[in-house]
Amino acid sequence: MPVIIAAMISSSEDKMDAQYLRTARRNKIWLDSESGTFEEFARLVSQTANPADWPFASEIVQNVLIYEGSTVREAAQDRQTRSELMAEWVEAFTSGPGVIVIKDALPDHSVIDRATAIFNQIIDDQHRTKSGGGDHFAKPGANDRIWNSLEKHCLADPENFARYFASDAIALPSEAWLGVGYQMTAQVNRVNPGGAAQTSHRDYHLGFMKPAQMMAYPAHIHGVSPVLTLQGAVAHGDMPVESGPTMLLPYSQAFFEGYLAFGRPEFQNYFAQNYVQLPLRKGDALFFNPALMHGAGHNKSTDIQRMANLLQVSSAFGRAMETVNRDRMVNALYPVLLAGVPGLSTSGLANAIAASAEGYPFPTNLDRDPPVGGLAPKTQAVRLHDALREGKSAEDFAKEMAAYAISRET
Repeated sequence: MPVIIAAMISSSEDKMDAQYLRTARRNKIWLDSESGTFEEFARLVSQTANPADWPFASEIVQNVLIYEGSTVREAAQDRQTRSELMAEWVEAFTSGPGVIVIKDALPDHSVIDRATAIFNQIIDDQHRTKSGGGDHFAKPGANDRIWNSLEKHCLADPENFARYFASDAIALPSEAWLGVGYQMTAQVNRVNPGGAAQTSHRDYHLGFMKPAQMMAYPAHIHGVSPVLTLQGAVAHGDMPVESGPTMLLPYSQAFFEGYLAFGRPEFQNYFAQNYVQLPLRKGDALFFNPALMHGAGHNKSTDIQRMANLLQVSSAFGRAMETVNRDRMVNALYPVLLAGVPGLSTSGLANAIAASAEGYPFPTNLDRDPPVGGLAPKTQAVRLHDALREGKSAEDFAKEMAAYAISRET
């Protein structure tokens, strides 16, 4: 073969190889709405938990690992046993079923009853003042939600709060999954008789986004999101299956592409036909990987107000290094952007806003900044973009930012 022809072929092959690499790498890093195969999902969730793999568990019910509160409290007193139990839970949340139940996590029911009375009073006050409301996944009226029940509980009765959160059965799963320095938040959900089931979903962070938003995050962030939070719930009353305790699909947290895939019909249909529900007793606690496919069940009872204190525990690592006053920054920047910066392209404008404005909606005060019309409130960055598009004056924008800042405070 003449040298020149061989060189042309080699060059053409190199270009094809380079294009293949570029495409393959793009598809690996940037997931889309069709990412993930149903066959792989079905294989994962068809596993059966082996009791031999979970020596601290007292039993396994419908692939959910059950632990006795007394076992947890005893293990907490011995450093080695404590670390062994927490290690078991880490594997349970990652490659195992993804969900545990701790029976009798809060054994003193007087503590729970006092907290329940506080929460019921808050709900009554919300009804009277027509405040509160707004929910991520439930239709209005199906339930009663208390945002930031953690702070409200603490301020209403600090002693009861201390006794409630003194529980090793709350602290150990949180520390196991997130390490020390974890940040506790909580929201009470009281599902009233007749309250419909939620659409099955994954949880915070990516789980609160629409598919188009999720696709803006590279694949490794889809892997990181589940290890940034732990979902928990403390039962404030007996929850028979008819009252609609949480629907769960064990092992589904292991399906990598689930944030995008779980909204597709075949996945939703599979969940509807295969989810499990466990009855809970007052004082029991449930914890699961936020990537587990789940949803609150339909309260088919006529007289049970199913109340749970939903625990949203976050990693201490989800923070920036420095404190930045973004309110001052956007107020200084807005008049300049409104007047126009010479040579600044549309993408350049978006980049400047991303470097200055808060681009994430949480944490916030969900009483005053509720997720109306979606899973999350508008961010500061979105508000800045909107104001520029509308041509809002710098004075009016400053007023909006001041009101927005106040709405996010407790």
